[in-house]
Amino acid sequence: MTMLDDRTTAAPWPAAYPTQGYAVVDVETTGLARDDRIVSAAVYRLDAQGNVEDHWYTLVNPERDPGPVWIHGLTTDVLEGAPLFADIAAEFSARLDGRVLVAHNAMFDWSMISREYARAERTAPVRQRLCTIALSKELGLPLSNFKLETLATHFGVVQRRAHNALDDARVLAEAFRPSLHAAAERGVRLPLLECRPLTEWASSPSPTPSGVPRIGRQASYGTNSWRPSRKRPACPYPNPGRYEVDKPLKQGMRVAFSGDTSIDRELLEDRAVEAGLHVATSVSRLTSLLVTNDPDSATSKTVKAKSFGTPIVDEAAFTQLLGDVAPADE
Repeated sequence: MTMLDDRTTAAPWPAAYPTQGYAVVDVETTGLARDDRIVSAAVYRLDAQGNVEDHWYTLVNPERDPGPVWIHGLTTDVLEGAPLFADIAAEFSARLDGRVLVAHNAMFDWSMISREYARAERTAPVRQRLCTIALSKELGLPLSNFKLETLATHFGVVQRRAHNALDDARVLAEAFRPSLHAAAERGVRLPLLECRPLTEWASSPSPTPSGVPRIGRQASYGTNSWRPSRKRPACPYPNPGRYEVDKPLKQGMRVAFSGDTSIDRELLEDRAVEAGLHVATSVSRLTSLLVTNDPDSATSKTVKAKSFGTPIVDEAAFTQLLGDVAPADE
């Protein structure tokens, strides 16, 4: 397929589409888990019609093992003199401010970015995100899979350095523009989701007894890892059944979480466990309650919860309920 010219515009442009422009983002990381860190970041700023305004790239010192060097190519020596995330947070914010964050698998990029901001005791200026995988599905693109390279090939975009944040962001920006125009021409709804910046962050213990990160594979890329297990003990209380509106939570209830939370997910889960609740990793007919800030999303948990008739509340309501959990039945 041929790409659209850099300055093509759709007419008429849908009034419901964002007018503030987009920030196409890619981050490379030390791994895929909550305690992994960003090692490089790139942002392409686009106007409301998807035309490139400028771009920016930086390395980031993760203050630990760089993780899968065989993927991103960034070694300890390369990153040693790079700025810390706190040092580049202000510039990163200026690139994101007031724009819709666009990424390929945007939930991952947003999670990594919001955690870095929380560690730096700052707030990311992002209120909405758009995942190009979700947009490709909305458009019904005939893709064999939803990898970035497959999307790039569909739109005739040449990738030069896969897993380099700057090149991945460029490729995505070039593939996003024709996707955006196709959506506008066909009246397709943009799959915009709310971003909830983290307001609290809980750090994990030091990675090794000596406190020195081990060079090599990380938890998300291999089993021989230093990262301590987060497996929790079994809930000591029996499941009393489903949560009922206008009644308190009861110890033993099975609670599942889905989507973004303004409090770090593990911290929120720890509070639930401390209150005597069972934190479930999936939704079943035994689930007492699903906590999500986006009940209209099509995640597997929300879909299952609705099919089972499982009660759904948002984070604010849940944290309020945590303040008065009834004791388990004798």
